[in-house]
This record gives sequence, C-alpha cells and structure tokens, in this order.
Amino acid sequence: MRKRVFSGVQPTGNIHIGNYLGALRQFVQLQDENDCIYCIVDLHAITTPKDPRELREHILNVAALYMAVGIDPAKSTVFVQSDVPGHAELSWILMCNSYTGELSRMTQFKDKSRASESAGTGLFAYPVLMAADILLYDSDIVPVGNDQKQHIELTRDIAIRVNNKYGEDTFVVPEGRFLKEGARIMALDDPSAKMSKSAENELSRISLLDDEAKIKKAIMRATTDSDGEIRFDPENKPGVSNLLTIYGVFTGTSVAELEKNYAGQGYGALKKDLVEVTIESLRPIREKYAEICASGELPRILADGAEQAGAKAEQVIRRVKERFGLGSR
Repeated sequence: MRKRVFSGVQPTGNIHIGNYLGALRQFVQLQDENDCIYCIVDLHAITTPKDPRELREHILNVAALYMAVGIDPAKSTVFVQSDVPGHAELSWILMCNSYTGELSRMTQFKDKSRASESAGTGLFAYPVLMAADILLYDSDIVPVGNDQKQHIELTRDIAIRVNNKYGEDTFVVPEGRFLKEGARIMALDDPSAKMSKSAENELSRISLLDDEAKIKKAIMRATTDSDGEIRFDPENKPGVSNLLTIYGVFTGTSVAELEKNYAGQGYGALKKDLVEVTIESLRPIREKYAEICASGELPRILADGAEQAGAKAEQVIRRVKERFGLGSR
C-alpha cells in the first residue's frame, strides 16, 4: 500500500529558496509513489495578527507556488487548512489530551514569546493544531525541517497517549522525514541563522518570485570572509559554505567538485556563477507561476482539494468521536 504523506506551509509571504530546496522539492519527489496531502496552513498564520487582504493574497500565492514547483493536483491533494473544519475540531479534542507542561517546553514557543510578558494562547497551542493537522489524515510520513523535530515528537506522544486510553488504532502514529543537513539554507547576510521570510533584511533571502536584479544584489552582497579561499567548512567559513550548498543543491554538483572547480579563484567568481545558476533555476518556476495565476483555475483546484481532504478527514473524525463518546449518534 502507498504511504500517506502530509505536510504544509504557512501563507506568510513569498516562499524563499530555503523552503524550496529544503522542503518543496522533497514534496514533489514524494508524490509519485505516495498518497500526498499538501496543505496551506492558514490557521497557523493567525497566531499573530495578519491583514485579512494580505493573508488571502498569500494563501493563493503559496497555492500557486506549490503547483509552480511541480506539485501536481492530479497526483496530490492540495487545499487550504481552514476549508476543512476537521482541523479545528480535532485540535480541541487533542487539546484536552495534552498538558501545559509539555507545551510550555516547546522551543519555538519559548523563542517567540520571549519578548512579551504574555503570549497569545494560539501561539502556545500551535503545536496541538499541528498535531491535529497530521493525525487528521492517518499520516504515515511527515516531511519537515529539522527545526520541527520537537513538534513531530509531541504529535507522536499525543497519538500514543490517546491510543493507550481509547484504542491502539485510534490514530496512526506518524514518522517524521527530516531534511538532510545539506539542504539547510542559511541567511545570506548572517550565515549563522536560517534563511527566513520574517528577517528584516530583504537581501538575507532569495524568494522564488524575485526578479533577476534582486537575486544578483542579494548574492553579490552575501557575507563571506576575508581569507579568499573557496572551501566548504561550515564552522569556520559559514558564508562560503552556504553559497556552496545553494550552488550544489541547485545543480546536483558535489561540494568537493565545486571546491575543485573554484580552486585558486576568488569569491567574486563563485558569486557571479551562483547568480546565473539561481536565475536559471528559478526562471521556470516564475513562468509556471504566472501561467497558473492567469489560468483562473486556482479556486477550482483548491475547492476540489478541500473536498478530497474533507472526505478523508471525516473518516478520522467519525472514528475519534466514536472512541471518545462524542456526539448524539
């Protein structure tokens, strides 16, 4: 039997190459041999205030980019989280089977709430909603970044806890599929930090829809070091190593081969070539994105995806409510 795969991306702005090289390319690869469900997780986005018009625009932006990078709605279920009520319904049931102690230990909550005396409840409960997203579809595999390991562990803990109390087949206990370290793309201006959509400096990242001038500016200004040697050494040469990683993942060239090719050359040569590699790699995505947006088919595709996802979710919700004794029938 084909494995069930679930993952999702927040609609918080244009997807950058770190998201693409680290996660979305894996989504595309998985869809040929698995039953894949890919969600735009808009309920997660509102843990912090969002402009409604911008949020709706970002939802459609991510959906179009999903398809532009190669996710095929004929092979995978693509939908918007809030279009399937089961996510919120199961989240409450799981909330009643999780504990404040385990949620307060979540690293992302501690990081994001550090600046304020009182964080929003949604931010605190975010991992439970993520668990609901995954468990709602009997997911076997969850492809996520290494920074999500703690969330996957919590999801597994909640599933096992419920299964022990209400029946061992109440939930499928999922496995995380974590990205290889080589796919970890760092910020161009600060290679000690992961590339992020929320970073203040726009030149810290390259987004999939950036124009050629922006791509060139970001790469040519990328942080390196002063010794001039092109060598992969993440600890001592994080900036150069990050550029080599991006180059290697885009082209399929090993780091060792890149080191050999650029032996004796300066950082300028590496950056200039990486500009061309990045532009050529992203051009088909931008063209496909424009084609999808112009087709007018996006609302229909998302509606069909929500219907497919809703039918799968309903089976799990019905089973869970029966085990918990919820409802009148």
